[in-house]
Parts: sequence; C-alpha cells; structure tokens
Amino acid sequence: MLFFVLINSPLTAHAMHIMEGFLPLKWCVIWGVLAIPFVIVGFRSISKTVEKNPDVKMLLGVVAAFVFVLSALKIPSVTGSCSHPTGVGLGAILFGPTAMSVIGCIVLIFQALLLAHGGFSTLGANTFSMAIIGPFVAYFVYKLCQKLKAPTWLGVFLAAALGNLLTYVTTSFQLALAFPAEVGGFAASLTKFMGIFAVTQIPLAVAEGLLTVVLFNLLTVHNKRELEELAVISTPAKAAKGV
Repeated sequence: MLFFVLINSPLTAHAMHIMEGFLPLKWCVIWGVLAIPFVIVGFRSISKTVEKNPDVKMLLGVVAAFVFVLSALKIPSVTGSCSHPTGVGLGAILFGPTAMSVIGCIVLIFQALLLAHGGFSTLGANTFSMAIIGPFVAYFVYKLCQKLKAPTWLGVFLAAALGNLLTYVTTSFQLALAFPAEVGGFAASLTKFMGIFAVTQIPLAVAEGLLTVVLFNLLTVHNKRELEELAVISTPAKAAKGV
C-alpha cells in the first residue's frame, strides 16, 4: 500500500533530492566524479562483509528498504519546499559508511526511475549528500558516542539525526555553489537554501533518530547474532572483558 501511494504521489518536488536538470552540467560532472571512488570502495566493503558473514544479506536488504521508504517520503515545508528523512544512519552503524554509498546510490537510481524523485544528471550530487556525507557523519558520531561510553540508544539517535541534518547542509552547499546570489554570493545563497530546508528538517531529523533507535532495538532482539558478527554489539564474553 505504501508503494502504491508513493508511485501515485505528485512527481514534481523541490526536495533534498536535487531534481533532474536542475544543476548545471559542470556541477553534475564534478559531484559525479567525486562520488565514484566512494561507490567503488563501497562495493569492495560489501563484498568483504558478505564473504565473511553470508547471513547478513537479509540485513542488507532491510537497510536498503529502510533507506528507500524513508527517503521517498516527501513532506511539504512551510517554505514551499519538501523535506524527507534519509534512513542512512542505520546502515552506516551496521555496515560502515562506504557500504551506504552503494546502497544509497542504488536507492536513488530506483527512486529516479519509479518516482521521478531526483534524477540521473543529479545522481552524483544526490549520492554525495545523502549516501556519502550523511553516512560518514552518522558513522563517526556513533563511534564517538561509543568511545565516550554513551548509552547505545543515544549514539544511534544522534548518529541518525545528525546524519540527516548534514545531508541537508551538504545539499544547501551544493546548490549555493551552483547558484550564488547576485548580492552576497555563495554565503548569501547558502543561508537562503539552508533556511528553506531548516524549518521542517530539524523535527524530521529528531523523528528519524527516534525511529532508528526503535528499529535498532528490534534488530538487537531478533538479529542479535548478525549484529555480533558485524561487531555492532559485543558478545557477552567480550563485554565481560571490557571490549
């Protein structure tokens, strides 16, 4: 039912996914070139993970579905734009940030094909913001929280929420570079684009953080062995040793 609603929803939206044909060709090429190395490393990362732990294939599918559904939800903003969650924080925690560059890129391709959400000319830019910057921020925030011995739920929440917010900051940065204001240049344009997204994005980031905590807790209960194999959570023996 959700898929039916999504494919029959309005197709034109000024959202975090930069729409087809919106960016000048130069910037499409630049962001595409910057994204390619991360995707290549991501393929290798996923290959090694699956080879070492074949049982995590289903978990990879869950992560991809989570990203697809959340990032396809277009929520109107009072500023006349649209915002949506990203879902990349969970995958970054489970599989690392480079793996999410591949999953995020595949999700963006399917959304461009099925939902006219984003586009192929802007695929590099959208991949860089949602599938590279967002996951890297989420991953390092989670690791920092672990190092500081913060509660696991707090680390998951902050990782998902800040990964979401920094995705939008990156998109604003991309748009400001491509379309500097006549008065004030890049800085004025960046302020404008961040203001467009910020009104709805902050509560969305909080909501995504909470939802990610709920799903992470469910996975901890039902997929405990896979999470232990991925070293996301500690086994009782390791925990006793303080690992």
